[in-house]
Amino acid sequence: MAAAFLERLQKGPILGDGAMGTLLYARGVFINRCYDELNLSQPDLIREVHRDYLASGAEIIETNTFGANSFRLTRYGLGDRVREINLAGARLAREIADSDAARKATRPFVAGSVGPLGVRIEPLGPTSFDEARAAFREQIAALVEGGVDLLMLETFGYLEELHQAIRAARDVDASVPVVAQVTIDEEGNCLDGASPESFAAKLTEWGVDVAGCNCSVGPVAMLGALERVRQVTSLPLAAQPNAGMPRAVEGRNIYLCSPEYMASYTRKFLRAGVQLVGGCCGTTPDHIRAMRSVLRAGEAKAASFPVARAARTEATVEAPPLAERSSLGRKLETGEFVTFVEIVPPKGSNPEKEVAGARLLKAAGVDAINIPDSPRASARMSAQSLAILIQQQVGIEAVLHYTCRDRNVLSIQSDLLGASAIGIRNLICITGDPPKLGNYPDATAVFDVDAIGLVNIVHNLNCGLDIGANPVGSATSFVIGCGANPGAPNLEEEVRRFQYKVEAGAQFCVTQPVFDVTLLEEFLRRVEHCRIPIIAGIWPLVSVRNAEFMKIELRITVPDAIFERMGRASNAESARAEGIEIAREMLQAVRPMVQGAQVSAPLGRYHAAVDVLEVLGRPRPATV
Repeated sequence: MAAAFLERLQKGPILGDGAMGTLLYARGVFINRCYDELNLSQPDLIREVHRDYLASGAEIIETNTFGANSFRLTRYGLGDRVREINLAGARLAREIADSDAARKATRPFVAGSVGPLGVRIEPLGPTSFDEARAAFREQIAALVEGGVDLLMLETFGYLEELHQAIRAARDVDASVPVVAQVTIDEEGNCLDGASPESFAAKLTEWGVDVAGCNCSVGPVAMLGALERVRQVTSLPLAAQPNAGMPRAVEGRNIYLCSPEYMASYTRKFLRAGVQLVGGCCGTTPDHIRAMRSVLRAGEAKAASFPVARAARTEATVEAPPLAERSSLGRKLETGEFVTFVEIVPPKGSNPEKEVAGARLLKAAGVDAINIPDSPRASARMSAQSLAILIQQQVGIEAVLHYTCRDRNVLSIQSDLLGASAIGIRNLICITGDPPKLGNYPDATAVFDVDAIGLVNIVHNLNCGLDIGANPVGSATSFVIGCGANPGAPNLEEEVRRFQYKVEAGAQFCVTQPVFDVTLLEEFLRRVEHCRIPIIAGIWPLVSVRNAEFMKIELRITVPDAIFERMGRASNAESARAEGIEIAREMLQAVRPMVQGAQVSAPLGRYHAAVDVLEVLGRPRPATV
């Protein structure tokens, strides 16, 4: 397994676990206890922590042995139990990792955690290099005997002490991979003053397998330090930060970095070339779970999903021209201004209201019905089923949202081949809201691929190929759409992802609802080099609370002026009227900039969408 760890590292980023001490404290173990001794007295507690981290998606779990050296254990009267405690810690982690491997296709790695000795070594203290090296050797020998796959030397502030730990590791077994991590201050320097360039050069010279930082002052300073490290070494890099600096809140030290914040920095670490990510003090399984989702998305973007490739037996099929794929495709090809209205599938099995709504909208001149796929991670009627019902019973084209959240790549390809066979032609490929936003927050998300990977899959199917570029016979004829948010907090990232989607094969894009035209203008300017038809989202607000939902939960920019207008409404009816008026103004404003509009119908009020579209001169059905 030692070699297997290095081989795994070469295949892509790998995820470590989070804090052990934080979880033990949260489970009632007070800080005056020797946490390492719990391997002997409370092994079930340690097993529980390991299981939690594996369940959250960690591929590496660290032994509960950070302080299990003779110097630190002596303070608890346990100096003569170094081997016993480390052996138990390694075997506990090994047991849980092997148990997890029996249920999954992959085997987690066990890292033997080794921290500083807790004493000063020469020339700053009385402990000699040889004594330090011997103490590390005693601990590491027990960890290796217990079956660890690698050694995680972590939280070292003094390079010479880390050097002795590295030498001890090589003394015990030179074949066991060594991850060597230092702790840094806000300037990126070790506690002994060594700069990132200095400690990176030393770790490279000392022959470690992975170099990096852990603990420290949170992800921000660590990112800056590792960007500097990357400039001077080709070693794989590791980043396992604290969840920020702890803050004293009512007598307790609280780490304030949320899982989402740590996930956002995981993306940045990966972009900086880090290959091993995880957490340190203050991080929990929730943090690791959020970081896992980032790695899954990254794997999808890298198109690294492993697939079996068969020898080609026939040539690929050329995708049919866009104008021949669907009525929508023809209108997009010829530059017509198109209109969609969104109809959300019912929560039950009766689609009568939705079909009647589609009939009304067709009479109003709408070009297509846009059907979301379990929006906000809710359980509803299959979007694909409602799409077919509407197409067959109403005679208007559907635009099917298709998400990656609930399906692996096998299911995605099977679904799409089936959708093509029964007449679905228009798709919007999106990643999907995470389950925690919905009524079943513990539901399992899949995310084999993200929206970019999904667009790639559909594009391949249009060419008669599966995800592995193996021929599948006849090709599909999908018009491929994607999504974008012109008001995204990180516009640069949004533009970058938009470009990836276009490169993957997207042919039109539907935006999130627009309430600030200047943001749409800026987005269009930024994507001019990779422009495809843009369909602007238009949402008739129904209340101030609805506007708050847009802003807070969907992270859509809603200007204060919109809130003020909605706030002046004296009752629900006047609020809905004001919302429709605002939507009309938005539609008129964006009309010259885009190739179409998607109007939503909040709470199933389809006539509200018709009211909005009237501004384009569309006919008003007699039934409205």
